[in-house]
Amino acid sequence: MVARSDLGCALRAALPVMLGYVTIGIPCGVMAAEVGIGPIAAFVVSATFYSGAGQFMMASLALAGTPLASMIASVALVSTRQVLYSAALSPYVARAPRPLAALFAATVTDESFGVNLERFVEDDSWTPARATLVNLLSMFSWALANALGALVGPALAIPTTIMSFAMTSIFVCLLVSRRWSAVTVAVVATSALTVVALKALGLGSLSVLLGAVAGVCAGLVAGARGRGEARA
Repeated sequence: MVARSDLGCALRAALPVMLGYVTIGIPCGVMAAEVGIGPIAAFVVSATFYSGAGQFMMASLALAGTPLASMIASVALVSTRQVLYSAALSPYVARAPRPLAALFAATVTDESFGVNLERFVEDDSWTPARATLVNLLSMFSWALANALGALVGPALAIPTTIMSFAMTSIFVCLLVSRRWSAVTVAVVATSALTVVALKALGLGSLSVLLGAVAGVCAGLVAGARGRGEARA
């Protein structure tokens, strides 16, 4: 049974992500319709596979006629960033019931990861149950938006550049809303510079994963240095 207080807290935390998912879920559904995926199938895929970047990539690669094996490899490579999310979030759900922890782990995305990690760090009342509700509310809005996009897709013509910026804008909003610190600056600067440099070298999707790893390492170093200075 979900407590009303938990649902209210989760809804307030998830609402910015849910609204953002509507703006990018509809274009994603439009692209799904272009490769022959109907509204019901779009909803089911979005609620089970549940990877915005992966779904955009699958549709783009399918439209480009990419072989199935290459599509699977590309999407799997991009999705390896979930390993980093698991490592960061596992201490906060270690004592949660195993079914709840499994559901939480299966529904983490980039945006809900950012929202939940910030709550876990700064709010002692934040629980795995509330975090899971954030994930599920976000997932429902994403799946519903994809289904809507697939339904109205044949009547819409949204440029790919706008779709790409809509996804980027969610990360910008989440980043701006964070409380800035030396660790945040180190993570953002290192990740951005690494991705730009690796993209320029032609590494493609791999640059995102390596940029995330570099950002995490920079954050760990900055955090350790800050704690050392505080003890001194």
